Amino acid sequence: MAPVIREFSARKVIFDHIIVATAQHREMLDQVLSVFDITPDMDLGLMQNDQSLADFAATSLSSVSRVLTELKPELVLVQGDTTTVLTAALAAFYQGIRVGHVEAGLRSFDSRNPFPEEINRRIASCLADLHFSPTEGARLNLLREGVPDENVFVTGNTIVDALRLAPLAGDFDDRRLGCVDFDHNRVLLVTAHRRENHGSPLRSICRAVKTLVSSFEKVEIVYPVHLNPKVSKVVRDELGDIERIHLVDPVTYTDLLRLMNRCYLILTDSGGIQEEAPSFHKPVLVLREVTERPEVIETGAGRIVGTDGHIVETTALLLTDAQEYKKMSTARNPFGDGHAAERIVDIIGQKLGAY
Repeated sequence: MAPVIREFSARKVIFDHIIVATAQHREMLDQVLSVFDITPDMDLGLMQNDQSLADFAATSLSSVSRVLTELKPELVLVQGDTTTVLTAALAAFYQGIRVGHVEAGLRSFDSRNPFPEEINRRIASCLADLHFSPTEGARLNLLREGVPDENVFVTGNTIVDALRLAPLAGDFDDRRLGCVDFDHNRVLLVTAHRRENHGSPLRSICRAVKTLVSSFEKVEIVYPVHLNPKVSKVVRDELGDIERIHLVDPVTYTDLLRLMNRCYLILTDSGGIQEEAPSFHKPVLVLREVTERPEVIETGAGRIVGTDGHIVETTALLLTDAQEYKKMSTARNPFGDGHAAERIVDIIGQKLGAY
């Protein structure tokens, strides 16, 4: 959302915009706000330790509803598929306020994978009035669900805009990353934390990572480990104290981008990283059974490897076959040209009668 916020700020003669944060992911939110120099006008600070999805959803719905009662905006703009997106869209709908959904139309067609995001974004689509789809495929998903064509706009993905704004030069913020030998070894970036991978799937991922390091002596692994105990305990039990595997605490947004920029390839269950990897021309192996971003697979920039033996098999292929690696690393970026935010704000201005 940062590029959209920046675009609104550039047109402050036309738009009054108010940034509201629920702080659903406090640590990640604060560092990204810092990178893009964004200060929320209202920070609701709703996140609590060990909060259930139901508790957060209830608190967010009531808190955002109170904010909208006070502000009475013409439009509520939400982005993505978090529980905050669901509750903010529902709060706006209850009060008769129009909703715009950025990154609309993504679908895995599996209600439990990813969980709860697939249902969050489907419900948000039922509530939205303006749908800003990143790709033509996402647009077609919405049309098949009955969304009127005149309400769907293919804009590209704002994540490509964000990468153009983020600083990549300089040393890592986390000094521990300075010991990773990017010059002489092939560094694999690993991120895995999603709920559907908790338990045995995550253990399987860790075993695959261990196999790769033992099989290729010039390979190093960097794994920023999620703080959730269901992730961190498993990962540290399985991969702790293994040479050439670097387990680090969650990194800053800029460090994550620097890692993507400098690594050889990426193994991840993250949705956002699937979108970012093609901009860095890095093959991305998706640690899931399905993805709501099929474009990365269709263009050849990524492959779904699940959480079993395909991880080792496919990674080994890319480590040993230069042609296969080149094919993936030079694939077309399916997520746009970096001007999505401009298109979104133009459309909003037209729909609100500002132009």
